[in-house]
Formats: sequence, C-alpha cells, structure tokens
Amino acid sequence: MFSFGERSLNNLKNVHPDLVLLMKESIKNSPYDFAIIEGRRSPERQRMLYNEGKSKTLLGRHIEGMAIDFMAYTADGKGTWEHKYYRSIVDHIKLKAAELKTEIICGLDWRSFVDGPHVELDKRKYPGEYKE
Repeated sequence: MFSFGERSLNNLKNVHPDLVLLMKESIKNSPYDFAIIEGRRSPERQRMLYNEGKSKTLLGRHIEGMAIDFMAYTADGKGTWEHKYYRSIVDHIKLKAAELKTEIICGLDWRSFVDGPHVELDKRKYPGEYKE
C-alpha cells in the first residue's frame, strides 16, 4: 500500500478537488508507486515547457488546475519513464475514476502527442478553470 509524500501533496495544491481525491485514492493500491510531479502551472511555466517542446499548447489544463503529471517508480524505488509502468498505473487510475464517477482523459491515450504521465479532468464534465 502506497501513500503520497509531502512533495506530492504540495503539488496537488490548487488542483480541482475531484482530481485530488482521485489521485489520493489511486495511490493507495496502485500496482506501482508514483508521485505527483506537477499540478497547477503558471502561464510562465507553461510557456517554458511549450518552448522546450514538452507541451503542445500554451493554454493547458494545468493552468486551469485541472491536470496533473506523475512519475512512476520501479519496485526498487527508482523513477522511470518506462511505458509499462505508466500503462499499469493509468489503467488503475481509470478504474478508480470509474468507481468515483470522475471523468478523466489520460495523455497516454493521445495519438499525436503521447504524454504518459498526464491525467486531466474531462472538459465535457469539467469545462472551466478551478478556482478555490
């Protein structure tokens, strides 16, 4: 059974409560440990990532507080970008989202720009910016 550390919890601040709950519930019995590496972003941070080619938009769901990025960890506690870890974790998050009736979109499922560590609330149910 896993749980988030202080860094992950801090990175969930200013993120929509439905997404925070989903992540907190998903970590508990995830097939692999993971950490939240980014939640809400400033427009400046989004621009930097866009300029580096790490984002395809200047207007992302991160700016709205509607998206998170996570890092997967191997059994020996090392961070990894290996696809199999992300697929397992994303599949687990999707099951938990269905239980919670939280509609999400996962960057691992995108076709043009696959973004394995990205999870966002679906715009159809969550169309606007989260404001505390």
